[in-house]
Amino acid sequence: MMILDNRGLEPPQPMMRTLAALETLPKGETLTIINDRRPMFLYEQLDELGYLYETKEREDGSFEITITKG
Repeated sequence: MMILDNRGLEPPQPMMRTLAALETLPKGETLTIINDRRPMFLYEQLDELGYLYETKEREDGSFEITITKG
């Protein structure tokens, strides 16, 4: 499992970092990202690429998204 903390970055940096990390992720593995906001445009990309994902809002108002490479 890989964790990528994207808090404090301005768009489109969080999405670019996430997509780059997903390219290196082995099939069946998961990537967890932490973002300041819900990554609406990333969801569209994940759907197109066939990734599974789950989003949880954290107590500090940030979002934790667990992405599985299928």
